[in-house]
Formats: sequence, structure tokens, C-alpha cells
Amino acid sequence: MREMVFATNNQHKLNEIQKITAGRLRISGLADIGCHQEIEETGNTLEENALIKARFVRERYGYDCFADDTGLEVEALEGAPGVYSSRYAGNGCNPVDNMDKLLTALQGNKNRAAQFRTVIALVINGKEHFFDGIIRGRIIEEKRGSGGFGYDPVFMPDGYDQTFAELGHEVKNSISHRALAMEKLVDFLYSYNLK
Repeated sequence: MREMVFATNNQHKLNEIQKITAGRLRISGLADIGCHQEIEETGNTLEENALIKARFVRERYGYDCFADDTGLEVEALEGAPGVYSSRYAGNGCNPVDNMDKLLTALQGNKNRAAQFRTVIALVINGKEHFFDGIIRGRIIEEKRGSGGFGYDPVFMPDGYDQTFAELGHEVKNSISHRALAMEKLVDFLYSYNLK
């Protein structure tokens, strides 16, 4: 089984990716390679931020690596919070602060359409590759559910009547933006015989 480093110190993300790729890839996080610092995301796009993190690990630690950046893109807010999703309510904010700001921004707005978009940057054998995953849905009017993380309690994917926070890990990990992007990454690795 191929081993890959995922450039994250976010245990929620690491657990999710490990579940998605179980039996196909062995995934290590930054802490596993001795990197305990937060890699600053200074890019203006999801692609730039993902690549910054993957390049950092490759250049400083020598590992082939992938990294992701995810944004919640809300139609009525012209794509915001987008690349700033994790710090939408300001530096030092938490997920509840971000959700509260989002719900306030959408108050009274009938257009609740939104999508989660994940971009994965892979740096391997001296080359860089990108994979993306999108799931469309809508922002509900109040938080529901205790599972998941981030905006999961307010995002309801199309075709479901529960939020990501209510669906449970098994369902979410089979349909999520991150799962879709990871499937493309795994397919790429297998198609190039990099097992």
C-alpha cells in the first residue's frame, strides 16, 4: 500500500481522509513527520493555498505530499466566504463564529444555494497535479446536527434532507467534496502504477 503525507495538522481532516482511503493508501499527517507548525495560507485561491502547503513539505522534509484547501461558496454572497472560509469571522475565530456570521449575512435571503469545493495539490516525483471535488447544496437557516466539523451543521447537500453534521461519517465520506477530490487523487496514483 502506498504511503503519502497529507499536509495538515487538522485531526478532523486527517481522520476523514484516512477513512476515505482506508485499504488503498496509508496517510500520515504533518505531526507524523515531525512538522508541528501551521503552514501559512497566503494564496488568493484554493489552488494556491493547497500548493503552498504541499510544496512546503516537499521542500523542507523531502516527502511526496498532497494538501487540500476547501471553500464554502455561497451564491448570494458572490462566492464568499470561499478561500477565507476558515477565517470568515476574522482571525482567531472558530467554526461557530463563522456559521453565525454566515447565517446573519443570509438572513432574509431566499437564495440559499451553496457549494463546497475542495482542491487537492499533489507534489510527486518533481511534478505538480491538481484534483477538485464539488458538492452542491444549500445553507439552512439554523444549525442542525453534532457530527462533522466546520460549516457541516448548516450545509444540506442536494438530494438529502439532513445536513452534513446529521448524515454521519459514512454517508458524508461517500459524497463529500473532499471524498470526490480524493477519489480523483487515488485513481491518478493507481493509473500511474505508483502503488
